[in-house]
Amino acid sequence: MIDWMMSAEVFDRWYTDRDGSPLVDELMARMLGLPAGVESTGMLGGAGLDEVVTALRLSSGDVLLDLACGRGGLGREIARRTGCGLVGVDFSAVAIEQARQRGGDFRVGSLTATGLAPASVDAVLVVDSVQFAESKPDALRECRRVLRPGGRLVVTGWQAVDPADTSIWGPIRELDLARQLPEAGFTGVEVRDRPEWRAAEKRLWEEALTLEAPDDPAVVSLQGEARSVLSTFDGKRRVLATAHVSGSAPACRASAPA
Repeated sequence: MIDWMMSAEVFDRWYTDRDGSPLVDELMARMLGLPAGVESTGMLGGAGLDEVVTALRLSSGDVLLDLACGRGGLGREIARRTGCGLVGVDFSAVAIEQARQRGGDFRVGSLTATGLAPASVDAVLVVDSVQFAESKPDALRECRRVLRPGGRLVVTGWQAVDPADTSIWGPIRELDLARQLPEAGFTGVEVRDRPEWRAAEKRLWEEALTLEAPDDPAVVSLQGEARSVLSTFDGKRRVLATAHVSGSAPACRASAPA
């Protein structure tokens, strides 16, 4: 992986290709055990989604920010299960347009500049994307800014087993959520390894390399990523991080952020 992979233009092309590739969506759903009709965001599978829903502690009337939401499939599924309100933010205009076509409040923004008002949401979810922020501390501070007192943050992703291992992509080596989350103002921080998620991801990458679809740009892109990821797979940890903002949630909340 290299730095150009962090640009919105690259993701615009990826989502354009992905929208025309049912083969990739079928592979992701099958290998990750996603619920029927839920489009993947990152490498979070069905079991991981169940755990994330529990960790978010959402109720009807709460508002969830699905940050770096892609096409919005995970956020919509969480809203369906919990009855919460949903706003999705992503820096890919193509992904946001695809999400809007499926219904809901989706907006173009970034990990460090969501465009939402301070203290306007009850929970923030960042699935497998925080590494794409130019400044990881700034991204975490933005999550803190938009959360109400008592709000919850859930982050999934990867961290380097050894941050000094230069074979690991730099943006992943920069992540140290156990340190960075408290520095951003969060309390109750827990960062836990998820080896079963990691095993499912490895099986997916290996299966992707068996696909024969040289004319499908989404498959070709996925296979290129698979080769890159598998070459350093043992140097990364799969993690689930949870944290919250101190204080009690207010009794009355707006139904959606400004």
